[in-house]
Amino acid sequence: MQFVVKRDILLKSLNFVQGVVEKKNTLPILSNVLLQLKDNKLSIVATDLDIIFYDEISDVKILNEGSTTTSAAILYDILRKISSNSELKFDLKSENKLSLKSENADFNLLCLPTDNFPSFADEFEGQEISLNNNRFLKLLNKTRISISNDDTRHYLNGIFLHLTEAHGRNFLTGVATDSHRLSSSSLEIEKTDDFSSLILPRKTVFQLCSLLVETSDQLTMQTSENKIKFTIGNIKLISKVIDGKFPDYKKVVPTSNDKILIVSSKDFINSIERVASVSLDRKEGVKLVVNKDNVQLSVNSANSGEGNEKIKAEFTSENVNISFNSKYLIDIASEVEDKNLKMNLKDSVSPVLIEDVSDKNSYYVIMPMKI
Repeated sequence: MQFVVKRDILLKSLNFVQGVVEKKNTLPILSNVLLQLKDNKLSIVATDLDIIFYDEISDVKILNEGSTTTSAAILYDILRKISSNSELKFDLKSENKLSLKSENADFNLLCLPTDNFPSFADEFEGQEISLNNNRFLKLLNKTRISISNDDTRHYLNGIFLHLTEAHGRNFLTGVATDSHRLSSSSLEIEKTDDFSSLILPRKTVFQLCSLLVETSDQLTMQTSENKIKFTIGNIKLISKVIDGKFPDYKKVVPTSNDKILIVSSKDFINSIERVASVSLDRKEGVKLVVNKDNVQLSVNSANSGEGNEKIKAEFTSENVNISFNSKYLIDIASEVEDKNLKMNLKDSVSPVLIEDVSDKNSYYVIMPMKI
């Protein structure tokens, strides 16, 4: 196996690989990346057995076909430190030694046989659904903030993707919740009956976001019984889905909160960050005293002191005192596109609905804290 490839092209692919391979693994082969030369293309494959990353590089000079696996982390680290636009020359000297030469540098990398590398079938019966790259990335970013880290409730460790319909329009909707907050965002799509609801795992979500940020290539999605495949140009990301039933989230979305608070998103975020600075614990509660034309924010920490600030606001009701996890509020407010944040309150203990006036297809629900 011999080939020549530009450093920047291979490095871009290996950068995505880093998010898939496990750094500490009981199976050494899963720390490796598969390099395969066939049909005038270099294939890059990596997996952790739950996610498979597959990329094809056609801008490569193949001298001899073949395949091998080598450490993804080490190869990536070497390439990062080689000059941009350098030419890389690879030569498989033996089953367990891969030579890499570039300019004045020479490396011999240990390899493991490709026979040990997991095989995978790229067979999906479901219809391919075309998605707008930027809008799907927006959906993922707006919902992933609420993904639960509690592994005991594994069905909350991802984004619930399902089809919804409103006003005669069809949507792909993503919802995530950790039981303290909930995020929902929808993307209009062509009508399809060939998509079953699924829960996309946290790691897959973050890997997908990394890919979508770096490319504007056409994005398609296809499902099978317990897997999902995303195709972005030459890249394929295949993932298992979470085996579990997502809760009926619509039951917790408030429908009768009639006390409306309008506040500048930027001022709100900055104010929370300032008053929360008195506490080292970012999960410390921030208390809001909501008045007709202002909001008084305060954080009181038994260990480090207190912070208070008042910002302008509009409120349609009498005073309400309510407290929230400051990090949750910042996370949500940071995803709101409009210059103003719209909070629909009922009282000091009921869930609060947060709307984005500039994005009617997204909303958030947050539970108050007891301080």
